[in-house]
Amino acid sequence: MGERLLDIAQAHGQPLEGTCEGQMACSTCHVIVSSEDFARLPPASEEEEDLLDLAANVTRRSRLACQIWLSEELDGLTVQMPGASHNMQGR
Repeated sequence: MGERLLDIAQAHGQPLEGTCEGQMACSTCHVIVSSEDFARLPPASEEEEDLLDLAANVTRRSRLACQIWLSEELDGLTVQMPGASHNMQGR
């Protein structure tokens, strides 16, 4: 298993907040996975689904970046941040 998408995104200056630091206690690292790539991910846990219920602009392809572990199988994974996300750490 590789690194978490949340960690990679933050290391490269992307505005994913990750308030709970990847402990899956919030939904501030919500991303939308491309339709081409969504089936390549393992299914979301019930806990992740519950947290996504609290996120803004959720779609059927929504996931938490802290729960996406990158691997060779996920090379080229494409995600986008929902329009209503705001990084409060940058203020």
